[in-house]
Amino acid sequence: QVHLVESGGGLVQAGGSLRLSCAASGGTFSDLDMAWFRQAPGKEREFVARIPWSAAAATYANSVKGRYTISRNNLENTVYLQMASLKPEDTAVYYCAAGLIGALTYDYWGQGTQVTVSS
Repeated sequence: QVHLVESGGGLVQAGGSLRLSCAASGGTFSDLDMAWFRQAPGKEREFVARIPWSAAAATYANSVKGRYTISRNNLENTVYLQMASLKPEDTAVYYCAAGLIGALTYDYWGQGTQVTVSS
């Protein structure tokens, strides 16, 4: 069983930056495909970014490409989401997710962290 805990959310002005962290425990971190999703009020949860093993393999939603960077530290069992040039439409609860590399499913989820971008 993998346990995920997000941190780093908050309130930021448009154009600002935030870095989210997700600490994983209970599994072999290097075997995990790590991802970030988000859910805005009244909308469905949507994919943001994933990093299966290294930054070279990372993929992003078109809406965040060029502004967000996902990274991981396998020694610290942590995945990060660096967010820059934030927009009000980035406001959402951000969730960290994990699944086995190659499975293409995310079986483990964190509790979420709120990101609010003011205009």
